[in-house]
Amino acid sequence: MKNNRGAERIVRYADMFAAMGTESRLRIMQLLLSAHPGGMVVGEIQEELGISASNLSHHLDKLKNEELVRVSREGTFLRCTANTDTLQELLTFLYAECCTRNQAIKPEKIVPVCK
Repeated sequence: MKNNRGAERIVRYADMFAAMGTESRLRIMQLLLSAHPGGMVVGEIQEELGISASNLSHHLDKLKNEELVRVSREGTFLRCTANTDTLQELLTFLYAECCTRNQAIKPEKIVPVCK
């Protein structure tokens, strides 16, 4: 049972990485994290990235489907925020695998980046 759950988590995390695996989507995540916790309205993201509304909508849908981005309505605007809970789960998975179990990467090499 535990192995099945572990395999499901791996698939979920792979899907999250795949969702962020384009330049545009990674830039969206970077923008939303820099605007955390308030996020940005779709028009601001579109202006910052210089992409069409339909292209941005496609990218946001991918990120939203993997629970990496939250979208809420504010009147006529859509506000997007990074889902830091999901990102923390993903980063914790990576950290556990690379930095604690076998210390392939020393934790002190990562932590200063986060300070």
